[in-house]
Amino acid sequence: MTDGPAVDTRPTKIMFVAEATAHGGREGYVTSQDGQLDLKVAMPPQLGGDGNGTNPEQLFAAGYSSCFHNALILVGNREGYDLTGSTVSAKVGIGPNKQRGYGLAVALSVSLPVVDPDLATRLVDAAHEICPYSNATRGNIDVTILLG
Repeated sequence: MTDGPAVDTRPTKIMFVAEATAHGGREGYVTSQDGQLDLKVAMPPQLGGDGNGTNPEQLFAAGYSSCFHNALILVGNREGYDLTGSTVSAKVGIGPNKQRGYGLAVALSVSLPVVDPDLATRLVDAAHEICPYSNATRGNIDVTILLG
């Protein structure tokens, strides 16, 4: 999947705003304004922490996989396909970058057991074009999509 010329994917109208607050960074907790999230946050052992809590990368993986799966279902429904039984898993990696900071990389694993591989590829490509997370990350981080 290649990215073509830059396309303006900014919203023309805001329909919903999510709000969350971090208390204590990677060694604290996060809450959402509506009370649906109230989670302990901890550094994973691989980054020097005790791992006794979730972390921003897990939250990003949960958000991206959920959003991409919804985009995939939407594309499938628009084309008349029932994607019951499909799943999307996300792996989000973090590591140092060349600018003395840190960067992310994402691998999405898509399972579409009820469609043939060519159709699956076409649906995944279409979902990647409309998913807000894909649009937000395009050109900023490496996103690999695996069909399995």
